[in-house]
Parts: sequence; structure tokens; C-alpha cells
Amino acid sequence: MNTPLQAALCSQGNAPAASLTDYRGAATAALFSDRQTEFDALRTGCGAYDLGFRAKISLTGSDRVRWLNGMVTNNIRDLAQGHGVYAFVLNPQGRILGDMVAYNLGESLLVDTDRGQVEKLLATFDHYIIMDDVEVENLSDKLTAVGVRGPRSRAILQGAGLKTPELMPLQTFSLQCDCECGCLDCTIVRAEDPAHEAYEIWVAPQFVKQLWEALLAAGATPVGAEALEMDRIVSGIPLYGVDIRERDLPQETEQTRALNFSKGCYVGQEIVERIRSRGNVHRKFTGFVSQNGAPIAVGAKVMMGDAAGEKEVGEITSATTLPLQSIALGYIRREHAIPHKEVTIAGEKAWVAALPFADAGSLVSEHDRKPAIQEA
Repeated sequence: MNTPLQAALCSQGNAPAASLTDYRGAATAALFSDRQTEFDALRTGCGAYDLGFRAKISLTGSDRVRWLNGMVTNNIRDLAQGHGVYAFVLNPQGRILGDMVAYNLGESLLVDTDRGQVEKLLATFDHYIIMDDVEVENLSDKLTAVGVRGPRSRAILQGAGLKTPELMPLQTFSLQCDCECGCLDCTIVRAEDPAHEAYEIWVAPQFVKQLWEALLAAGATPVGAEALEMDRIVSGIPLYGVDIRERDLPQETEQTRALNFSKGCYVGQEIVERIRSRGNVHRKFTGFVSQNGAPIAVGAKVMMGDAAGEKEVGEITSATTLPLQSIALGYIRREHAIPHKEVTIAGEKAWVAALPFADAGSLVSEHDRKPAIQEA
């Protein structure tokens, strides 16, 4: 299914020259120009991108806060109005059923997740609502979003008529915008990463084309899914269904931002707390850099060798190429998760790398290019 933005562009004969691609549960543009130009805009200017692959679920009713707090790994009970938190939904065995950002909008909670996760999350919610006063509504056909990212993002918003104040990560701000779309329910959300400026703009689908055109007219570079995926990997952010699977445990993913250990009971909490109190898990999520720039394949095994031969110590879950580097995300046994340690991936030498790969700019840092320091 096309995102609302792509549906609007295609209906006017303005579809991007490149074909659409299925990305995170919806069809959106793969490219508008070329991947490197679009990626550089996200890092050094301002890129605008379709967020129609995200879905919105509304929770209302007097028990909504207590109920969701008992469903997810982060603290909903103490979440301030106008703010959000990243969280996992677990099964009773502590395995990850999905991820989300939950926002307190005052009279309701709003769950933001990928469209590819909606069916499973709605079924899980339905299973656990028994005698609770909680109403669940899928808003995916009523609310869509466009994103902007890069150091010029806020200036672009202002230029498009979206006067945005300083916001904390995952803080929302509702306004009547001055852009030509004339929407009545425009909400700005600061993205979670405090080191890189990015925003989401939530609008009704009938206004998304006008919003998109206003952002481009203000100087934003249109960005497709390929550059978004490249940026995600460089930033070291795992994607549910790709890097995070149902078989994974929360602590293996290294996403401590999703966990709160003082909030009380929730589904799967016993397993999470047992891991915390008894010691670390055996694997961890990390980065990898190819030593000679050879592409790294998703699904490849990470190997280490010694006098007794090679042994498997990890796996690759996401990969991309930069102008001078090939990088990847994946898992490795914790005792080998040492930055610059040498491993072998599909017969090619690579290094373990800390995440994120780069603190600034569009390339992997020189620190992550250095040879591994091998154990004696």
C-alpha cells in the first residue's frame, strides 16, 4: 500500500522517477536523485522524507495509562504531557514482540510504530485488554507524517511557515501553521537523537502533499528510503524485524533507552530484571567495518580464528556502503565486542566498531578505520 504522500504525488502525476519500494510496511520512494546526495543532505543540510510508513494508534479510557504502563518496558505512568518514550512490547518469556514510541497527549496516549508491526501490536493489545477501560483506535488512515533531518532542519521548518520553538527529544508541539496547506492539526515532534537535529510533522493525509511542497520550497532536499536506511545504519539504530527479532532479548539489543527498572511490573519484566540482577546476556548489538571496503552481506556469519580453527561468534543483520567504507550492524558474543577487534565476515577481514559509526559528517570516523588491536 502506498503511503498517503506517495498516493497524493502519484495521483497528480508527480511520482519520483525511481520506482517505489516497500519500506517498513508501506510503499514509498526509493530515491529522488542519488543516494549519496540525499544522505549528505540528512547529515550536512536538511533532508525531507516521507514518514507514511509509520502508523499511529490512539489509546483512550480512564485505565489507559495504568494499562499501557503494564504492557511496555518503559515508564508511561510518569510520562509528562506532550512528551514521548521509546519502549518494547515483550511476551511473558521476555522476547521482543515489537517496538514503539508512546506519547502522552493529555486526553489520550498515542503509540507510534512501523506499519509492518501494527497487526501484531493490535492483536497483542486486544489479548491483554480484559476488564480495563481502554479503547484502541488505529489512526493510520487519519494521520500521517513527514520528517526533516539535518543541521538546517529548524530553519527549513521556519521557512515553510512552521514556527517551531526549542524542543526536547520526543517532545511534541501543536500549532496552526502559516504554510499554504492550511491544516488545523499540525503537530511537530523533535526526534529522539539529541546529537542530530530532526523533526516529524504530523498532519491529516489530505494536507500532506501541500506540506511536502512547502518544505521543498523552503530548501529541503527530498530524500528516499535508500538514503534513510543508510542514515539509520550509520547512526547505529536497530530496526525491528531486521536487527531486532522476536527471538532477541532486550539487553542483547543494547537499547537501554527502552528500559526502566523502577517502574514496576509489566509483561516480560521478570526476565528483564533477572538478566539485570544476574549478569549480562551472551550477545550484544554492535557495528562492523570492512577492512578493504568489500561489501558486507546481510545474513553473513561473523567468524574468529585461532590455532584450533575458526568459530562463529556473531551475525550480520543490516549493511550499507559509504564512499570509502562498507559498514554493517549485527550481533557478536559479548567477550568479543571490543572496538577494533579483528573478525572475518564471508572470508573478508573486518573490525568490530562502536556505535554510532560517526559523530558528525557523512563518513565513518577515522577512529573506526584504525586496525584492530589483537589480543596477545
